[in-house]
Parts: sequence; C-alpha cells; structure tokens
Amino acid sequence: MMKLAKLLQDIQNYEVVKGSPDKNIQNVHFDSRKVNENDLFIAIKGVDEDGHAFIKNALEDGATGFVLEDEQFMPDNKGITVIKVKNSRKALAHIAASYYDYPARKLTVIGVTGTDGKTTTSTLIHHILQHANLKAGLITSINAIIGEHIYETGFHTTTPDAISIQKYLNEMVSAGCEYAVIETSSHGLAQYRVEACEYDVAVLTNITSEHLDYHKSQEEYIKAKARLFTMLAQSYKKENISKISILNKDDANYEEFIQFLADRHLSYGLKSSADFRAENIENKQGKLSFVVHSPKGEFKIESPLLGNYNVHNILAACAVAYSQHIPTNAYAEAITTLDHIKGRMELIPYEKGAFKVIIDFAHTAYALEQALKTTRTFTPNKIHVVFGSAGLRDIKKRKQMGIVASKFADKIYITAEDPRTEDVNAIIDEIAQGCLEQERDEGKDFFRIPDRKQAIETAIMNADDGDTVLCCGKAHETTMCYGRNEQPWSEYEVVQKALMKRMD
Repeated sequence: MMKLAKLLQDIQNYEVVKGSPDKNIQNVHFDSRKVNENDLFIAIKGVDEDGHAFIKNALEDGATGFVLEDEQFMPDNKGITVIKVKNSRKALAHIAASYYDYPARKLTVIGVTGTDGKTTTSTLIHHILQHANLKAGLITSINAIIGEHIYETGFHTTTPDAISIQKYLNEMVSAGCEYAVIETSSHGLAQYRVEACEYDVAVLTNITSEHLDYHKSQEEYIKAKARLFTMLAQSYKKENISKISILNKDDANYEEFIQFLADRHLSYGLKSSADFRAENIENKQGKLSFVVHSPKGEFKIESPLLGNYNVHNILAACAVAYSQHIPTNAYAEAITTLDHIKGRMELIPYEKGAFKVIIDFAHTAYALEQALKTTRTFTPNKIHVVFGSAGLRDIKKRKQMGIVASKFADKIYITAEDPRTEDVNAIIDEIAQGCLEQERDEGKDFFRIPDRKQAIETAIMNADDGDTVLCCGKAHETTMCYGRNEQPWSEYEVVQKALMKRMD
C-alpha cells in the first residue's frame, strides 16, 4: 500500500476535487478491467476510447482513488478521492514512476528514436553492453529482455504503456542492471509513455515520413521525436552520469537537433565531419564490412547484419559504446557476434531449395527501398516481394511503396497488413496505383492477393533457383488486425508451411 499523496508528488497543479489524498492505494491502473479493491484508476483519453467513460466500471470493481481531466465524469460516492489534472497521460507516467520508486534514477537510461533502425540500433547497444560485462535490460518493439526473462511488449506498439515501462525498469533494478536501453517511438513520446524515464543518452537514427495519420504533419512528427532530446536536457541528473546526445549527421534534421542542450554531443555518418565516420563499405559473402574513423582512431567493423543501411545503425551503437567508456576492441568484437535480429532482414533456413526467403519489418517506402536494395546485393536472379500497408495509418505512403517496389523488385505481391476497419482491397488498389504508374503489368509483374497467407505461398511457390522472396511489414508481430479484432498471426509459421508445401 502507498499513500496517494506520495504518488502525486511530481505532478504540478493538481486539484483535489473530492476526498483526501491521505489515502492508501493498493495498485495503479488506466485499464478499468484490471482494477481491484483500493486501487487508483487514471482516466486517459485514448485514440479510440476515452477512459473517463470507464470510471463507473472502475468504481464498481473497488477503485477508491481517481485521476481525471474532465470533472463531468466525477463519481460522487462516499469514501473516494478524486484528483483533477491537466494531462492524465503525463500524470500516469509520473504516478507509475513514483509507485515503483523511480527505477530510472537508479539506471543509466539510453533512448533510441527515429523512423528507421530503432530496433536494430537498440539491440546492438544492448548486445555491446552485455558483451562488455555490463548488465543491461532492453525494451523494443519485439520484446523486453531483463536478465533471463523475455516479455512480449504488445501487438503493434513500439513503446509499451507508461505503467509497463516503469514496471520493466523496476525489474531491471531488481535484477542488478546498470543500464536500460529503450526503443522510443514518436507515439510513446507524444503520448507521454516515456515521461519519467530520466534519459541519459538520446540517439536519433533518422527521420523520414511516417505516422502522419497520427501526427497530422511532418513538423508535428519531428516535434514528437525532438521530445526525447528535450527530456534529456530536463531529466533527473544522476551522480557522475553525463547527458549525451548522439545524432545522425547525414540526416536532414541534424542542425535542428544539435540545438538541444546536452553535456556532450556526438555525431555519426558518412560525412567527413562526423565523430564516427564510415568508409570503404562492402557487402560481400553475407558480411558487411567498413572502416570507422573515431575519436579513438581508426578500426574495422565486420558484421553479419545485411544491408548498407546498417552502417548507420552500427555507427550509432559505436558512438553510444564510446560515450560509456567501453574499449574500442570490445564493441568492435561485440558487433561481429550479433548474427541477426528477429524480423530484420532475417534469413529463414531452407535446406532443400536454391532460393532465399527473408522476413523483414519494412513498412515505410524508405525502409522497403533499403530492404530491396540490400536483397539485390545477394540475389542473382529475381526478387519477389510480399507487402501491404496498414489500415488507418499514413495513407500517403501507399502509392509510394508501390512505386518503390516497382523500381527494385521483379515480382510484387500486394496483400494485407493489418487493414483494421478499412477495406483491404481499397488499400491494395492505392499501392497498385504506384505499380501502374511505373508501367508494371498486372498479372505478370504485380498481383493483388488480399489473403496474406496465400500471397506468401504464391511467392514461394513461384520462386526459382537464385531468387529471393522478401516478406515485409509483419515480421515479429503476433497478430493481424481485421476490423477491431486482433487475430493470431505468425509470419514465420506461414513461411515455414509454404516451404514445406513446396517440398511435397
């Protein structure tokens, strides 16, 4: 049990509209279905539903404390306490941090944001820390890794909710971790899920167009990403731990982001002025290699990770390692031992065939182009690409994805990718417009196959020796959303069954 007043200590300008904050609270929830006796319920205004509408449910299940924004939903029952705040999402994060005794203040917290490469860069950083015998936890869109425990982090979210994040951070502290690496999305930043994470290192991968369905404009999207660097400058100052900003010097937004305050700025990229600069880049025999020029001198990197775009991800991880005083030879060696990342240009073993199957998470036009260009480096024959575009998400990218696929793939299978409440065929039509604009022939060069299982199976059955089948957009995700229902989905299982069918 914890006093409500203690949970509220970091929230500015809250108002007690009923009862007293001198009340014992058992647990904290924003999901009314999880509420039990003497819990605190925080009503947040979600994208699809307003938590204020579920205050009655929380009350019936035993909640005795309520945090809300809108007084018209205030319950009038006796014995309860009601707190009004300006922003209940922000309040949720600070309350969760207080409930778990501010775990982020006991860790060195590294945040990675950007449009592309967040998962790979975060995983590389975590791997380097572990290789250097530094205990570290990791939270990405794939999972959370804390010691020997691996937790699923959600259906389609990069950054978990604020309570889950603080719970994970608390578990990291209990497990003796020194570091926490958090893949930090624009949604997570805009919705205050990572508030009170007390970042010490902030990394920007790149910024291209994405999530404009939510952020409404590119300017708002960039502003959301920039919150990580604002938080870096304003977060809790830990003893003997510097605040470090690490930026991609090749990104168009570098000059804007370098303006944010930090104890130290480090840059990476291909430009000669970058602190960590790559040259002599080669992709040969399934290995990426290049030379790095750094503040500690020159060294060579060899990595099993496919694709020139991984040069930037690796450079960013090197800059983080350097900022934490890890010896150059230790992080260069660590990079050679990370052979793949789930759902990131992941080669699926297939002993019977002389063609390759790759699963990748590419779901933007830029990421799809990078995946296809990488695939071309090791594909002597045709590239078959299977992809779609999510419903109720950035619709402007759909035709562009069709254009990209038409430029870099030989056979294109347009299919479902979480259509949600949109008509999957209408989404496919928008992508197909890009193919038609590039004068690709339907039925010969590209195919509309709404059933994703059928699309993957068709691509695999049509592959010849020397071909590569590239399945993009779902990767690690465990569900497919049709309407408002999440249905079980495994890209890996579908691929394996298609390969087995081909063997019959």
